[in-house]
Amino acid sequence: MATRNNQPLERRSFLGRAGIGAAAAAVGLGHALPAQAQTGGARFQPARHAQDDWLDAVPGKHRLFLDGLTGPGAGDALLFAGNFMNGNKSAYQLADTDSAVVICLRHFATPFAWTDAVWAKYGAAFTQMTKLNDPKTGKAPVINLYATAGYGLQLNNLGTTSTDLIKRGVQFAVCDTASHFFAQTIAEAMKTAPDAVYKDFRDGTIANAHYVVAGIVTTNRAQERGYTLAHCG
Repeated sequence: MATRNNQPLERRSFLGRAGIGAAAAAVGLGHALPAQAQTGGARFQPARHAQDDWLDAVPGKHRLFLDGLTGPGAGDALLFAGNFMNGNKSAYQLADTDSAVVICLRHFATPFAWTDAVWAKYGAAFTQMTKLNDPKTGKAPVINLYATAGYGLQLNNLGTTSTDLIKRGVQFAVCDTASHFFAQTIAEAMKTAPDAVYKDFRDGTIANAHYVVAGIVTTNRAQERGYTLAHCG
């Protein structure tokens, strides 16, 4: 009788051990357990902040965020943005407004968010960090090269300018942290006030530009809002 009474308990114990073993085997074979079983909680959802709402205001069925870090990287971002929109138009019959494209100009790509008037005044200082001379003169640019037509294969944007992309609805995220860094650095070299240099930057910003606290922050926020990230140098 004792043996019979112990059978249900032993059977339950065996089945419990078998269940644990099966779960372990599933993990070992690469079969993921449900998220709730792994974390014990709900799926992660990023917080939303009003400062980033402009990203959702850009119209489009497909979202692309191009992250420019250097002088050449800014040119790559322009080229890839144009290719993205052109490809969507030719192969998918989509309009420009179907592509939500944001180019982030941060770190040493930041000066390409500023107009010719700013470059005429500070181009030599910018070039120390962008490492990009005017290929027609071999000297520091006195214009925003990537906003100017006529360079073709001489620059790595291959003729796709920010001026043209702005007309097509492309938006720009401009790193305010880098902007202040450039203003401070230039002010020290020119013995002037950083606030005055920074004001020149803000007054001479290209169209469709959104100053963001830091480009790296917006790179994160854009992905949390459904943008695909493309690294551009």
